[in-house]
Amino acid sequence: MAAPAAAFQARSANRPNVLVLMSDQHSSHVLGCRGDKVARTPNLDGLAASGVLFENAYCQSPLCVPARASFLTGRQPHETRVWTNGDALPSDTPTFAHSLGAAGYDTALIGRMHFNGVDQWHGFAKRLVGSLSPMYPHLEYPLPPNLLEGAKGSSRDAIRVAGPGRTAYQVYDEQVTQATVEYLNQRGKDARKPFCAVAGFVLPHSPYICAKQDWDYYYDRVTVPQPPPREVEGLHPAIRAWRRNRGVEDLTIEEIRRARTGYYGLVTEFDRHVGSILDALKKSGLSENTVVVYTTDHGEMAGEHGMWWKSNFYEGAVSTPLIMAWPGNMPAGRRIPEIVSHVGPTLAALAGAEPLPSASGRSMAPLLSGSTQDWPNEAFSEYAPQLGVPATRMIRSGPWKLVHFDGMRPQMFNLEDDPGELRDLGESPAHAEVRRRLLARVLHGWPADEMKRELSRRAREQRLIRLWSQQVKPEAPQQWIAPEGSNVFTQPW
Repeated sequence: MAAPAAAFQARSANRPNVLVLMSDQHSSHVLGCRGDKVARTPNLDGLAASGVLFENAYCQSPLCVPARASFLTGRQPHETRVWTNGDALPSDTPTFAHSLGAAGYDTALIGRMHFNGVDQWHGFAKRLVGSLSPMYPHLEYPLPPNLLEGAKGSSRDAIRVAGPGRTAYQVYDEQVTQATVEYLNQRGKDARKPFCAVAGFVLPHSPYICAKQDWDYYYDRVTVPQPPPREVEGLHPAIRAWRRNRGVEDLTIEEIRRARTGYYGLVTEFDRHVGSILDALKKSGLSENTVVVYTTDHGEMAGEHGMWWKSNFYEGAVSTPLIMAWPGNMPAGRRIPEIVSHVGPTLAALAGAEPLPSASGRSMAPLLSGSTQDWPNEAFSEYAPQLGVPATRMIRSGPWKLVHFDGMRPQMFNLEDDPGELRDLGESPAHAEVRRRLLARVLHGWPADEMKRELSRRAREQRLIRLWSQQVKPEAPQQWIAPEGSNVFTQPW
């Protein structure tokens, strides 16, 4: 079975271009090619029809910065030491941008990647559009300057303001799309070296405000999920605390409908940007020798299980869309059911570049070639203690998912029998042996106590950096500033 993978590597010798489209907070459940009958995502559906759709892809953390650090490096959060949205990836940690750059690729980051600190490149040779998130910490963990005063993206406010309108998030993505189109047009005229471009978007990240045309289409079409009474009664105590501490226990049916309407509308708006970029790729003459990858940093609960945003390990938050297409080299319309994660090592393999040193993630090239031999069929994800929920780590192994909460009982689901994750088997006597085996796997090598000590130390250090940033107001040449008049809301605040 090794021959197919070797053949794939041989075909990679023609050094394809690599174009990565990365959204922020896109639920794999809100995608036409994943079975959603309401979502309008024709461009992503078309990309999946022309390439390979991974049905069980997972992020390494259901939170932006640690997930993106793992995406870039092929390492888990406890290996990158990036656990929270305030942490910075060390500049001497190799990323796939370093790997492809060393192999002779022109590398460009166009738009969002949520880097913290002075290093806004991490191996990319070009940085276009600029950073949406502040380079330096402010008094509170902030939204981008001039973006949404009073409506944080992952708070009750994001639901409260849901409605038709426009935010600077949409403006940012429009600029990212335009810059990517211009980049591809230029590359089509000058193709002396292969390129690796990552177009980073913020949509469909909350707040749930979308264009009126999309709002009007979805308002009467979206479903309104309601957890069944038996699930609410048997909620894991960590999940109960999660819902209470984020203020989403008492949302009305109308609030849920409005927020989901806005979210679906943002997904469709992002899909239109994908269409513009794929059209430009085709017109540039580069599409035949370009690997196109679509993924996101993590998912979005969008009301499932009575929860919103990310920061938990239900499928809506921790599973991710993942599509890869390369005409003539990847079979059109293929679906891969194996469990996968870690995109970075795969990009290095597709380009025939140097493998990422110390990466624990594996390249998916064998799966793309049809070989499943020795594939572990498992994925891990982890999350630091926040808002009353302890340090948490998940393992997905075959049909099983186990979520370990430090100092608490686990959650466990059989996703083949219970894809909706409604029957928690974390205390089931009949599943004690499976639970024991998965607990041993999820805890092996995971330094929870060390993480907590390090985060406590960092909190003191980051406080000083915040004070310095407020007093010195250092230059931030890579900071994107929202144009005046970007935010237009129909609903009152």
